[in-house]
Amino acid sequence: MGVYNVHERLLAAKASEVGALVDTLSAGDADRLWPGRVWESMEFDRPLSVGAVGGHGPVRYTVAAYVPGTWVRFTFTGPRGFHGFHEFAVLPVDAERTVLRHTLAMSTSGLARITWPLAWRPVHDACLEDSLDLAEQACTGTVARPARWSPYVRFLLALERLAS
Repeated sequence: MGVYNVHERLLAAKASEVGALVDTLSAGDADRLWPGRVWESMEFDRPLSVGAVGGHGPVRYTVAAYVPGTWVRFTFTGPRGFHGFHEFAVLPVDAERTVLRHTLAMSTSGLARITWPLAWRPVHDACLEDSLDLAEQACTGTVARPARWSPYVRFLLALERLAS
């Protein structure tokens, strides 16, 4: 099963400001892009750089490419059945506006063919929208239309808490 999933936000900010957010990924309390206070924290075995190994929760990956302030790509190593990558890209529109885009491109195999659409995708989508809210807040001081979790996402997260 092929998966192509894109989340993006047009931000009223310079590309350098948005790129600075990407550069904070996995920086613990200084991470200004990943919603680690609500979702499992993004962690790596070293600072963000090509070859860094880590992930968030059961989602594991390696930094495959990194252009500071511009782009980072992570290649999946887990969960089983995820074959592909996800990435953040900083795309300047003009001097004062920038698109922050997250792309996930992968194929699934085995049980992931079922778990991606039923569980992983809704939770992934909610997490990424929370991340884009953080970016908008950091760049503009406000969030015009905050993301809201669906009842189904709340249900999945409650199930996860019960299983932990």
